[in-house]
Amino acid sequence: MSNFAKTFSSSLGKKLVMALTGLFLCTFLIVHLIGNLQLFKDDSGQAFNAYAYFMTHFTPIKVVSYLLYSSIIIHAVYALIISAGNKKARPIGYAVQVGNQNSPWTSRNMGILGTILLVFIVVHMGDFWWKYHNAELPYAKYEISLDNPNDIRVSELAYDANLLVHSEVTDLQARIRIVISKDLYKIVNNSFQTWWYVVLYLISMAALSFHLIHGFRSAFQTIGWDNSRFLPLVRFIGIWVFGVLVPLAFAAMPLYFFFK
Repeated sequence: MSNFAKTFSSSLGKKLVMALTGLFLCTFLIVHLIGNLQLFKDDSGQAFNAYAYFMTHFTPIKVVSYLLYSSIIIHAVYALIISAGNKKARPIGYAVQVGNQNSPWTSRNMGILGTILLVFIVVHMGDFWWKYHNAELPYAKYEISLDNPNDIRVSELAYDANLLVHSEVTDLQARIRIVISKDLYKIVNNSFQTWWYVVLYLISMAALSFHLIHGFRSAFQTIGWDNSRFLPLVRFIGIWVFGVLVPLAFAAMPLYFFFK
């Protein structure tokens, strides 16, 4: 076995893989959140549908998406491997213990929290990613005034295999820009009208919060950035950005549609 293989098959190597894939997934969460904030725009989904098209058809993003899928799988598989190994040894998480400042319950139940998130990811991608790529969704037609971009007229078009996923044309004579998009926004809106889906989403965001509060700091400890110089910043970002702000922002989305 090569030194490279030995390194990543060792206990420390497995924890390092967990840390690096976890930090990459944290980066994705920020990007995903920024894009999903388009859901709050009062434009009947025009900005969100444009964002959905960009994220699924821009080549560099598509390449990164395969890295994302791989990271989710690797992170989950290594979590199972480490958990199985810990049962044979001692019940610790994938990073070194961080003292009494982290919740003992959180550190002991990272596996449960991760399982909830994995189930959520499968359901979430099935409802949105799979449908966007494979289902015969309707299209939204937006007629946007060139003189007043806030003046948007929206109509629905039936599914047509001949239509592009997203297209834009400008009619200078009529002073409008016509945008036709596969209407993922409508799928999101319909999904968040279902109470049990909203509850699942909120439970998953709570699990995400606890998972990230422990996991973010643990990842930095694993890669050795746990000294007094970095620790206060890591703790602040882990708790207030990934433990509070990000989950709350995601949780606001289903609540916004459910009560709108």
